[in-house]
Amino acid sequence: MQSLVARVVVTALAAAGPLGLAQGPSYADTVCQVTDPETGVCLIYVEVPGTPGNPGGGGNDGPKDTGSGAACYWDGTSQGISDPPPGPVACSTEYGYWSNGYRCYITLLNPQPPAGDPNWQGHQPGDGAVYSCYQPPTDLLIWVWSQNTPPNSGAGPTPREVAQIAIQQMDLRAIDVGITPEPGPHSIGIVGMPVWMWAANPNSHTVGPISESATAGGITVTATARLHKITWDMGDGTKVNCATAGTPYNASYGKAESPDCGHTYQKSSSTQSGGKYTVTATSDWVITWAGAGQTGTIRLNGLTRTVAIAVGEAQVLVQ
Repeated sequence: MQSLVARVVVTALAAAGPLGLAQGPSYADTVCQVTDPETGVCLIYVEVPGTPGNPGGGGNDGPKDTGSGAACYWDGTSQGISDPPPGPVACSTEYGYWSNGYRCYITLLNPQPPAGDPNWQGHQPGDGAVYSCYQPPTDLLIWVWSQNTPPNSGAGPTPREVAQIAIQQMDLRAIDVGITPEPGPHSIGIVGMPVWMWAANPNSHTVGPISESATAGGITVTATARLHKITWDMGDGTKVNCATAGTPYNASYGKAESPDCGHTYQKSSSTQSGGKYTVTATSDWVITWAGAGQTGTIRLNGLTRTVAIAVGEAQVLVQ
């Protein structure tokens, strides 16, 4: 069956004021609100605001969700300039507004040069305009002609918002559940017997790692997603946190316990709805991103897949 890719809805970006060089706020975990019931694909709807959201914490363990990044950045590597290294700059100063594409602060010259001035590059006054372009890292000031107004990077997306686009391209999804006893009408487990849980048919979209790059607003960001843990809600009030994708069960293992992801039921599922335990596997991802001389971390959780299994008392099964 063809999988459903995660979707991103991007709202219009409001013009941002000066961002300065302060570190961006931390963010709360991104939670998958809508999961396709058949494929387990997370349908991600990301709204890009004009200003940063409210601060929040990361996951309960592991790396914290941090870093929005600044929309305006300096990168002189294409000019052969390594000092200062790439990094954020103020989006607006007394020299004008910052343009990532021009790598300088832009101001419309007033008055404009007279007709025939070399800075018109053969154009006539009124055909585009001439702007001052000041580059503080090199103390370089030049005049440039442009048909259209140079883009104001302060009104563009932050690196984190570009990273969200890269995450959309990853098509992250919930795992295919592997479990003993197997779901189905002819399979039943026994109270007190080890249950094994694992990610069946694992691939980069379900257990990682996976990397994607995205470009927007003159910013290119590369994001890498790694599965941090799988939380198994066993349906009996127990939650099992597994730091790995689990080990598939093989009949040769007999009554042995799973070496990395298992559970043992103490009561039968006869009192549950349908006579079965509802088992839910929830994936928790850690995504690191880098771009525009900046880095950050995004926590994504809430990608879930559910199955139902039956567990009975041994003496009842014998009868």
